[in-house]
Amino acid sequence: MKFIVSSAQLLDHLNRVSGVVPNNAIVPILENFLFKISKGKLLITASDLQTSVITELEIEAKEEGQVAVPARTLIDTLKNLAEQPITFTIDEGSYTIELSSDNGRYKLSGENATDFPKIPDVSDGYTLNLSTSILQEAISNTQFAASNDELRPAMTGVLVKFEDSNTTFVATDGHRLVRYRRLDVISDSDSSILMPKKAIAHLQKALPTDNQDCTLEFNASNAFFTFGNYKFICRLIDERFPDFESVIPSDNPFKLTVDKDEFLGSLKRISLYANKTTNQVVLKISGSELQVSAEDLDFANEANERLACEYSGDDLEIGFNARFLIEMLNNLHSKKIDFNLSAPNKAGVLVPQDQGEADDLIMLVMPVMLTNYS
Repeated sequence: MKFIVSSAQLLDHLNRVSGVVPNNAIVPILENFLFKISKGKLLITASDLQTSVITELEIEAKEEGQVAVPARTLIDTLKNLAEQPITFTIDEGSYTIELSSDNGRYKLSGENATDFPKIPDVSDGYTLNLSTSILQEAISNTQFAASNDELRPAMTGVLVKFEDSNTTFVATDGHRLVRYRRLDVISDSDSSILMPKKAIAHLQKALPTDNQDCTLEFNASNAFFTFGNYKFICRLIDERFPDFESVIPSDNPFKLTVDKDEFLGSLKRISLYANKTTNQVVLKISGSELQVSAEDLDFANEANERLACEYSGDDLEIGFNARFLIEMLNNLHSKKIDFNLSAPNKAGVLVPQDQGEADDLIMLVMPVMLTNYS
């Protein structure tokens, strides 16, 4: 079996799927790409059993067949080659793969393609159409808030809830919660999927820079995303996601409006002086002034800053984990933000002022008990 392909094009496609290839895989075949030649196209598959990705590109080939190719060796070889046609010659008996280029010849040992895990198909599922830009926005707004605690598997993913009026993306780690709702993505039937955080990170890296149509198909066990010449499949988390609507405050009467960049910059500076265990910063709000402060009694460190703000409500002093606030603000793309509050022991809700007509984003963060403060 033989085919010819552009080295640069092949490397580009391999890089898009290589993130899924595990290191020191329990099943050794997973350290390979599956190459399948069919109808003048090369289909490249990578998998770690939980997530699988498939991409395809045009090649020159008169034969059809398949082989498993060592992923790291192939990528490292192509990285160090200038753009040129590469001829692959595969011995279908021994699975030996020979690469021929202008520079020389390279021989590596492949494996039997039939040992590569079977990629699941969609059956008895649902279909939804959306754009890759919406998908990118939804992932960026939510995945950072998902938990890393494997003892609470339901929180280690992003919930995607489909309804006839909107689609909602939700992530939480128990300390903060992000809900991003798209009013322009609707479904014929109410359903939901819970996607693993790791799989979502792979999907985000694979999304194109230009906006493309995307088809999402899903059933009870897997989700399938198709855009351009790329297909992404991930196994879903089979757990019940927390009732997120019940924890979002329905009435936070105190409203703080502040410049996002000024607030973020202040938090980054002040947090340097916070206790390294609690990362506690204190917000003291009175009139049109916001005071941000922190101290670490163990090292006699302390800092405070004052910011101009707009505020309607009673004077309030409330503590938060600076790391959570900084990460949330980093993912809010708005010049000004509203921080809706009610009491020192009740959750605060961040809302960007600059939202599109189809966007509805809120970020909830739990306060921390004030320590070392009178």
